[in-house]
Amino acid sequence: MTWATYPLFSYISLAAMISAVLPLVYYRRSRRAAFLAEGLIIFSGMFILLFIVFLWLDLDRPPLRTLGETRLWYSMFMPLIGFAVLKRWKYAWFAAYSLLMGALFLLTNLLNPEIHDKTLMPALQSVWFIPHVVVYLVSYSLLGAATIAALSGLYAYRFNKADAAFVQLADNLVGIGFGFLTLGLIFGALWAKEAWGHYWTWDPKETWALITWLGYLIYIHLRRQNPHWHLTALLILALSFLLLLVCWFGINYLPAAQNSLHVYGM
Repeated sequence: MTWATYPLFSYISLAAMISAVLPLVYYRRSRRAAFLAEGLIIFSGMFILLFIVFLWLDLDRPPLRTLGETRLWYSMFMPLIGFAVLKRWKYAWFAAYSLLMGALFLLTNLLNPEIHDKTLMPALQSVWFIPHVVVYLVSYSLLGAATIAALSGLYAYRFNKADAAFVQLADNLVGIGFGFLTLGLIFGALWAKEAWGHYWTWDPKETWALITWLGYLIYIHLRRQNPHWHLTALLILALSFLLLLVCWFGINYLPAAQNSLHVYGM
């Protein structure tokens, strides 16, 4: 199974994601609709996971090297996170948003794949490579989902329809996502020590990863110290996601990062 078969997998997953949106509208009113929506969501995520497994076997390495490959994981995680939130808190709107985000990443890979088959450089041939990148992708998926909740909450505030449920959902997602983000920093430091002899070198990617981590830490502290400052918390959460985007995508375009080993596609 190679990238040549990706369009087939993506079209089938896209069809499942789009088809799941309509029954989500009737999720609370019909058991059949709920069953159909849940089944389609699970299928869309697991079908992409199946492609990832086949691609892994074909490349003889984890497909985590290029930007296109990381987007592939994100498109798999988003519907599964939406399913978990749907089962736990019954937020059908959130599941729909997650599906749309997953579909967006699938389409991005179709239009601009950035999937060049590259072997792993020696520094990436480490036991820390898979856990470091995977926990970061899980954290990015969860924190991206938290941002959806934050933006929905900000939209509600605009029309004086403040709902603490948005903040509560964001808290739950950030709590889990921040844990994975912290693991990513720790695994990265251990990996750097093994590869280059130093835990931290203030590489641009490392610096932005720390800035992103501090952004979410500020959100968590604000929520604990001032639990009623919902609007401020949601704004900080939205800003933190912008930092995350710079860390994930934007770093590739910074002049200071062009020689960084962390830039995708090198």
